[in-house]
Amino acid sequence: MDVDGKYYRTIWVNPKDKKVIQVIDQRYLPHKFVIENLKSSDDVAIAIKEMHVRGAGLIGAAAGYGMYLASLEAPKENFDSYLIQTGEKLKSTRPTAVNLAWAVERQLKNIKENIYSSQKNIFFETAEKIADEDAENCKRIGEYGVDIIKNISKKKRGKRVNILTHCNAGWLAFVDYGSALSPIYAAFNEDISVHVWVDITSPWNQGAKLTAWELEQQKVPYTVIADNMGGHLMQNNLVDMVIVGADRITRKGNVANKIGTYLKALAAKDNNIPFYVAAPLSTFDLKIKEREEIVIEKRNPKEVQYTSGLNKHGKIEKILLTLPESNALNYSFDVTPSKLITSLITERGICKAEEKSILNLF
Repeated sequence: MDVDGKYYRTIWVNPKDKKVIQVIDQRYLPHKFVIENLKSSDDVAIAIKEMHVRGAGLIGAAAGYGMYLASLEAPKENFDSYLIQTGEKLKSTRPTAVNLAWAVERQLKNIKENIYSSQKNIFFETAEKIADEDAENCKRIGEYGVDIIKNISKKKRGKRVNILTHCNAGWLAFVDYGSALSPIYAAFNEDISVHVWVDITSPWNQGAKLTAWELEQQKVPYTVIADNMGGHLMQNNLVDMVIVGADRITRKGNVANKIGTYLKALAAKDNNIPFYVAAPLSTFDLKIKEREEIVIEKRNPKEVQYTSGLNKHGKIEKILLTLPESNALNYSFDVTPSKLITSLITERGICKAEEKSILNLF
């Protein structure tokens, strides 16, 4: 996608130094555009854990590159065990998003299938493939999902299609294009009139900070709203569809996504508004079926107590919202049951949120 008219991915190899991975540091958005250099697997682990990079596809790609950097660090006499230990370290950084573990395991297969002398190149090539495939898959999600928006536009006789989304599932959450935002970008590029309701998405405010910034860069019309406003908009016929991303989808179609997604699905169901989930197949976890099997990440309560923004001096400042002694709880994800989901949009097509339909994609 474009940033001030220049094309960027969210993660790439430094063209001047193949041993350095570069990322857009999302902590500074939307106020500053900062590129961070990751020079070690530890750097990658920190970037994922502390959310310099976030989003299912992107942390998967970052883990792929983290394993490549680990292959450069690993001593020859302890190569395999070092890679396995690094893989476990990376997987532990964000336990809910399945793409992360998927990318690590894909890299670890290289230990068994290749001799040491060629492994470093293989790890690099695999990391590049993971990133390229992520971008291509998200592009295809847009190509399938745009038909949904076209059909709504036709029913409205070309009037504006109002789409509500939660959290950030745009190109900042992947390598390019995004999942939930990909159909929106595709529709906008085909001159379909669209408008996006952007949930602030507390406590990290990914909607206000990231989704709004993305849409502004691509010139897509949007409005930032408080998280709790979505139901009111739906009741008053101001939302035509809801589309969100996912961090893990079970084989029965239960979807883990940013905390607050479940409430949007309930409101959509009550108001007969279609609720779509867009995600690549790498986000599906066919080993589990039920909601209770998904590990929900519990993050630092300080992320609820504090927020950050631009002060009058043009500096990003962290401020305390609560009393210092206030207790806080910070679950990062909730699970939307399959019965509340209209359809799943993937790079292989659109399917129902049910086991048989999902397995047909595979």
